Amino acid sequence: MHVSVIGSGYVGATLTGCLAALGHEVTAIDVDESVVASIERGEPPMSEPGLDGLYADHADSITATTEYAAVRETDCSFLTVQTPARDDGSIDPSVVLAAAESLGEALDAKDEFHTVAVKSTVIPGMVEEQVVPRIEQVAGPEGEAFAAAVNPEFQAQGSAVDDFMYPDKVVLGTDDERALATLHAVYDQLPDEPPVVETGRREAAMMKYANNAFLAAKVSLINELGNICKEYGVDSYAVAEAMGLDDRIGSQFLRSGVGWGGSCFPKDTDALRAAARERSYEPELLDAVVGVNETQPRRMLELLDRHVDMAGERVAVLGLAFKPDTDDIRGSRAKPVIAGLQERGASVAAYDPSNASETMAATYPDVTYTDSASAALDGAIGALVVTDWPVFGELDGEFDAMARQVVVDGRRIIESREGMTYEGLTW
Repeated sequence: MHVSVIGSGYVGATLTGCLAALGHEVTAIDVDESVVASIERGEPPMSEPGLDGLYADHADSITATTEYAAVRETDCSFLTVQTPARDDGSIDPSVVLAAAESLGEALDAKDEFHTVAVKSTVIPGMVEEQVVPRIEQVAGPEGEAFAAAVNPEFQAQGSAVDDFMYPDKVVLGTDDERALATLHAVYDQLPDEPPVVETGRREAAMMKYANNAFLAAKVSLINELGNICKEYGVDSYAVAEAMGLDDRIGSQFLRSGVGWGGSCFPKDTDALRAAARERSYEPELLDAVVGVNETQPRRMLELLDRHVDMAGERVAVLGLAFKPDTDDIRGSRAKPVIAGLQERGASVAAYDPSNASETMAATYPDVTYTDSASAALDGAIGALVVTDWPVFGELDGEFDAMARQVVVDGRRIIESREGMTYEGLTW
């Protein structure tokens, strides 16, 4: 098939490479000329494991443009633009609505039926109430020239390619048989024939929020349990290992620590809370989920407070990206950690194996960003481990350069050693 992907952020860029790998011809559409130029060179516009290879191997199947008119040559368009958060947590639909309007203008000049698959994360009802009407303004009534479906993504940064190619499920939200047939044809080439959920658009939209809210809650719950374990001298990881053997619980997302970040969990959890309040429902459990997550970085700092006075002293922060295998600092737990250290008067030295230092410097310019973990640790009276990069688990003699070997580990990746004062956040 020939498909178009509107928006080339993490979701869109990954979708472009993966659809090409499935044998489709893909046209990426983005308003950013530098992004288009990158794709045209055969390079993804962002860093994601495995994506460089897909773009290189399938360069002949991928084109990019800033012109929405390109959708007229395609069978299906995937809408993957951002839905950023407002100050109150609700989503700002302006970007997706602008894209929908541009898409409608392009479809007005197309004779054949077109499927519009909305991958942008939107609250239930937004597609019917806002996106479709915006397309209809120019393209005409839905059901004649086009039909819109909700096709949420369930991809995590750092594993997005594998998450797409080997998904737990594919969700197709539409009651239009032509759109349904088109989307089946798009995904039929997935290697392991995953379960396909055919459902309504509102249900499909909610499935994305429900997934992320549940996982965020699971992480906050194990962190809450881990905090209690810490107070009683209990190894929370031993407890979690036993919990994971219960097939009603499962072992994933049971690593307690400094909490969740990224772009999806914070934004989607806040959006769901805001959507609930719009209907006069108080989401008390989700409020608690967020509250526990906000507490974890403070607990790290309090553990360091027990051992050192940080005022005027160098403190190392290991890890700036919100998770390994990405340079994304959105929602990074390192942000409140750095802010808390600076409030205490500490001189912060930070290291991350990715390019995260460059983006973090825009927010925290007064931090010393080093090119190695050993450089960050040199002369420090304490170290806070925020991201579980595997390289941090290999550190040993590097701690000898510290003025005092006080380490607070937020990810259970550091091996305690002789001469070190070691504090696990939840163990």
